[in-house]
Order: sequence, then structure tokens, then C-alpha cells
Amino acid sequence: MAVRIDLMVSLDGFATTTDQTPEVPFGEDWPRLVGAYMATRTFRERVFKDTSDSGTTGLDDDYARAYFENIGAEIMGAGMFGLHNFPDDPDWRGWWGDEPPFGCPVFVLTHSARPSIEMAGGTTFHFLSATPVEALERATKAANGKDVRVGGGPTVARDFLKAGLVDRLHVAITPILLGRGIRLWDDLRGLEAGYTVTSETAPSGTIHLTFRR
Repeated sequence: MAVRIDLMVSLDGFATTTDQTPEVPFGEDWPRLVGAYMATRTFRERVFKDTSDSGTTGLDDDYARAYFENIGAEIMGAGMFGLHNFPDDPDWRGWWGDEPPFGCPVFVLTHSARPSIEMAGGTTFHFLSATPVEALERATKAANGKDVRVGGGPTVARDFLKAGLVDRLHVAITPILLGRGIRLWDDLRGLEAGYTVTSETAPSGTIHLTFRR
């Protein structure tokens, strides 16, 4: 069992965009940040349910495929579920459609208690107010020996990294500049000292940086 994080960031370290509108809730910069990942065959199959074998292969797809392997539980922040955008809507069921791509228990960190939501495809969202250690205890038990993925956003990922709870961090660095947003690396000086660090560059220009204990 391992605790894993996979995130995409810009060259200047931002993992979020700041140009969101009600009409474009992820922002116009978001496709630029995640474009190489969204173009992979694995992403198209797992998220868009596209079984036509279209999409890119190669290194980006290798990392996309690894993202989904051996995950028994997921932890995410309220923003990744969308509660910041719909805080007063008791019927809000998340960004992810009727059959989310997780296929496992998902623990959403929030100060707003809500009943659990069971979705198609094996995903059940549970909402809890907890520290990283407490959330990880819940998720580890639910994972039944498989890995726990801390899905994000960057603030949640940083909290788990600062607490020393992460066994593997994969950061896909997209060759764009965003200039603002939430940076992954803030307050993580010296993080690399506890890990073996490797990097690979895909034809898309994405740099895959991996920290392993």
C-alpha cells in the first residue's frame, strides 16, 4: 500500500487557474494546463468513455495509465468536488457525471457535513472534516491493501506532503506560464531530501517529475 499524488502544474508551479467564470467553471487556461493528459488514449477511455482507441500513446499515456492502477481509495478537497462553487446546493453531486472515473470510495475534505453519495461504477463520495492523518486512516481502511491517492487540489496535496504522508509524488510539468493561481511548491523547501527524484520528458513537452521514498 502506498500514498500517491499525481498533479499537473505549469512551468511556474501553478496547479490551478484563476480565470474561472460560471460559463467556464475551470477557466480558459485549464485546457492548456491538462491538454496533453486529456489527449491520451487512457484519459479518453476512462473519463470520456471513448472506446475507439483514439488518443495519444507513449510516455504521457503511460503515466495516465499508471494514474488509475491499484487505487483503493481517493482523498480530495472540497474544491475538486465542486463544493466551493455550489456550497448551498444540497443536490450537487460533483463535477464528475453520473459515473465518475474513480471506481472506489472517495473522501472529500470539507467543513460542511453531507450524506454520502453512491454513484455508478463503484464510486461513493464520503464527506468529512478531518486532518490529513485522520483522513488517511479512513481511506487506508477503505482501500483494503491497495494504494490511496490524494487527488488534490494543490492545497490538499501540500498539506499531505508537509505532514510527511506521501510515498510517491508525480508532477507533470506543462510547458506553459500561468502567472497566478495556487502554487504546489509553496512552503515545501527541501522536500526532495526525503525522496529519490527522477524525470522524463514526453514528446508533448511535458516533464514527468517523480519523487519516490
